[in-house]
Amino acid sequence: MKPRIYLVRHGETDWNLAGRLQGTNDIPLNDLGREQAADTARVVDRLSGGATAPLAYVSSPLSRASQTMAILRAKLGLAPDGFRRDARLREISFGRWEGNTWPELRRRDPDSMAARKADPWNYVPPNGESYAMLTERVMEALGEITEDSVVVTHGGVVRAMLHALAGMPPDQAVWLPVRQGAVYMIENGAFEIAVA
Repeated sequence: MKPRIYLVRHGETDWNLAGRLQGTNDIPLNDLGREQAADTARVVDRLSGGATAPLAYVSSPLSRASQTMAILRAKLGLAPDGFRRDARLREISFGRWEGNTWPELRRRDPDSMAARKADPWNYVPPNGESYAMLTERVMEALGEITEDSVVVTHGGVVRAMLHALAGMPPDQAVWLPVRQGAVYMIENGAFEIAVA
């Protein structure tokens, strides 16, 4: 039987608020992001029936994800830094697009935006990676998760995991709005979303 995954997107950052592509940039949580991280602890506690201590905990090493995990664990009464970081769970790389907003990119590079719209799962931004490439590295990381786990990561990674583990078609997964402050519980090839 495959492990149950409590999948959490990191809390809000100032770049999220501004609509900027963060990708591999290491942007910290803002005040709302810290509140959202605390909210996810209550959701994980509820979904696990209070059995949070035996769960495994793994996070992207980017600060917005690891801060979210530390706050979540502290709210559960666990050692804030008692989790594993896995670089394969970092956000999709948008390469040279990082730091821009989608409207800025549509104005500056309409041809690339049209190419991405035509095949969003396989399109590779300049010096970046595609969702197909992201899914490969995320699946390598998931192959090492053998017990029920809380995984704190990023919107792109959530999309890749919902495709790979819950069968969401790529053309739906790539456009899925991924909520902050929610938990996506993946179990037996299906998922449910829970909020505080």
